[in-house]
Amino acid sequence: MTSDFTGLTEQEAGRRLVADGPNELPSAGPRRLWQIAFEILREPMFGLLLAGGAVYVALGDLVSGAVLMAFASLSVSISIVQEIRSEKVLDALRAMTSPRALVIRDGRSRRIPGREVVRGDVVLVAEGNRIPADGVLLEARELLVDESMLTGESVAVAKRARGSEAEGEGLRPGGDNIPAVFSGSLVVRGTGAVLVLATGAATEIGRIGKSLASIDAATPRLSLETRRLVRLFAMGGLLASVAVIVTYGLLRGSWLDAALAGIAVGMAMLPEEFPLVLAVFMTMGAWRISQARVLTRRATAIETLGAATVLCTDKTGTLTRNQMTVAACVPADGSDRAQLLRWAELACVPEAFDPMDRAIAQAASVQPESRSLVRGYGLSADLLAVTQVWRLPGTARLAVAAKGAPEAIIDLCRLLPEQARAVRDTVESLGAQGIRVLGVAHGWSDEESLPDSPRGYSFQWAGLVGLADPLRPEVPVAIAECLAAGLRVVMITGDHPTTARAIAREAGLSADTVLTGQDLLGLSDTELRTRVETVGVFARILPEQKLRIVEALQARGDVVAMTGDGVNDAPSLKRADIGIAMGGRGTDVAREASSIVLLDDDFGSVVRTVRLGRRIYDNLRKAMGYIVAVHVPIAGIALLPLLTGLPLILLPVHIAFLEMIIDPACSVAFEAEHEEPDVMTRPPRAPDARLFSPSMLVASVLQGVAALLVTSLVYLLAVQRGMPEDDVRTLTFFTLVLSNLGLIVANRSFRGHPFDFLAGGNRVLLGIQVLTIAFLAATVTIPPVRRLFGFGPLHLHDAAMVALACGLLGMTLALLRWLGRRWSRTGPLQRTGRR
Repeated sequence: MTSDFTGLTEQEAGRRLVADGPNELPSAGPRRLWQIAFEILREPMFGLLLAGGAVYVALGDLVSGAVLMAFASLSVSISIVQEIRSEKVLDALRAMTSPRALVIRDGRSRRIPGREVVRGDVVLVAEGNRIPADGVLLEARELLVDESMLTGESVAVAKRARGSEAEGEGLRPGGDNIPAVFSGSLVVRGTGAVLVLATGAATEIGRIGKSLASIDAATPRLSLETRRLVRLFAMGGLLASVAVIVTYGLLRGSWLDAALAGIAVGMAMLPEEFPLVLAVFMTMGAWRISQARVLTRRATAIETLGAATVLCTDKTGTLTRNQMTVAACVPADGSDRAQLLRWAELACVPEAFDPMDRAIAQAASVQPESRSLVRGYGLSADLLAVTQVWRLPGTARLAVAAKGAPEAIIDLCRLLPEQARAVRDTVESLGAQGIRVLGVAHGWSDEESLPDSPRGYSFQWAGLVGLADPLRPEVPVAIAECLAAGLRVVMITGDHPTTARAIAREAGLSADTVLTGQDLLGLSDTELRTRVETVGVFARILPEQKLRIVEALQARGDVVAMTGDGVNDAPSLKRADIGIAMGGRGTDVAREASSIVLLDDDFGSVVRTVRLGRRIYDNLRKAMGYIVAVHVPIAGIALLPLLTGLPLILLPVHIAFLEMIIDPACSVAFEAEHEEPDVMTRPPRAPDARLFSPSMLVASVLQGVAALLVTSLVYLLAVQRGMPEDDVRTLTFFTLVLSNLGLIVANRSFRGHPFDFLAGGNRVLLGIQVLTIAFLAATVTIPPVRRLFGFGPLHLHDAAMVALACGLLGMTLALLRWLGRRWSRTGPLQRTGRR
């Protein structure tokens, strides 16, 4: 082919490269360390952490400030490491997909990087090549191209050379026998010469990538909810501080002491744990998900995993392997499956790249032999069949094998009408199962008389071979889990409706209603919002229609997760609440548009991420409930002496000690909690569900009030007995700390048995409990530490009083839990879920 074209000159190609830019998609390039850190620090959660630490330092509480700053630094560091890891993985994936191109320059062929291809270049393509740019075919010889990354169709399409100067411009991917090819598609058979018409962002793949800039990613709902809670509790703390200052000043007349008392209460109620918890849960969640071979590109996606109500999935490469296999064989009378596959394999080109040819060769399991190809006949517009003529060892005549469209093979074999009718019935039956059917014929010929056309041979009918893109083995189980969890699964594909329906049924999806892209064109947005509620399969869907479907689902209030691997999936991946791209087969554009990447292309990983997302959200709610509960007794014990004139209990060192328990407990310990027993058998939470439902907020406050009453009871009894101030402080503080541990245990589970105090399987919590009790013992047994805390000795009868009080609190918390379950029947978690 090189002798027929001269191509551009090197000088002209250089000028066009400067004018148009490289043949690559626009990219922001790798982010530097300071850019990643700046983006993370702009997140409100980290800003609040650092601001909270600064407030403590400004108030003189250096210990609490240092602890908070340390946690902030740790969370930021973990997030930076996670982001850098994501960038490295994406760079490695991007490097795997950098093609080279064979172009004609100055009349000679040379291979250049794909980024240097320019408009007007003549590119030579052959089996296994990626098309580097959009163009029109000047020449095509048996050319078959896989455009699934652009169209979603698993079956390769035939190409032909253009018939006139203007033909081929303005065409779109998809459909047989068009004279245009598109960047990123794969040549599976034949050769061709392409005149490049568009490069870079001007290509079809570039047009889709450029459209992503105009699509807004979904807003992280949990971040907004957490900000609302922080503002709410900060306002509550401010109002409480003002109330304390006014009340104390009016009752006692000392406005300086009133100001100090107000500051102390404000410190006790400062909700810095909320952003801390969210930061730790998101970063640790990303780490846990990475253990399942899932890359979290945006930590905020973890928030919405547990709330997903609809999973939109592509078919090709996502539900299926994107790898053809022989699914059916219907041999002619008097022959068997092995004979049919043998003739089908002889009809394939040597060293085939076509997925169907490779599938047939694999199924035939032919042993190596010294055969030689004498002549081949390719596809033509008037005969959709391929014919190969072979010289086989041990035979005097030449073997002739043909395969192709059943109608074409019927014509070659000159079947009788009743025979042809039986074949068509079989083809129709197999087609209804989503199987692509090829007819196979065989014959013999003398070497001296080879005709110019396959029609010159005498063929006999060999049978039908059915091929299909098989379902991934893990898909049916994964979909069953999704459906059990109330997560509706919808297939959106560019493939034929019959194929899509068959795959959907095999996967366990609802396939009663199929909506095609043509049907979609006639629906308004309002009508589409109504139809998407019942449609289980969308077929022959264009890229822009995928985006429209996702937006229609979101308009209904659904939280949409979208899986995909092709360029045509990128807009909907970005617009979905959770975009899930395939890391192995996925394209750069799809990965960049997604928030989660499945590194091993395992569809079962989608279920694992949903499970982890639900667990993370459950544990986050438990931690938030504990934070609310634990601040009630702390604030109450800080306030009680100020209002009654009794001895002061909490000093700065005590609050710092309490924070050393609260911070790791509400973040790391609750994050490590096991999943709830019904995590994948209950419906998704309602999309508009609050992090705190009214019932859960009331339950948390009641828990805190119970802890406050028990601690206050010990405090007042100790004062009434006339005990020294140091002894009163010791008893009260011990009761407060142990009540804190009791609140942790009470909030461990929504439906399990939280009072398995030491045998709950949470090693982090067990460590916190052991260290807390050990440190409490040190505060009364080591004199310097006891003096630092202002404690007196703890006598045996005093310890018995504390134990009795904690037992009373345990029974009260158990009673509150039982009453709460009886009232809500399904527990506080489920009341926020979808009914």
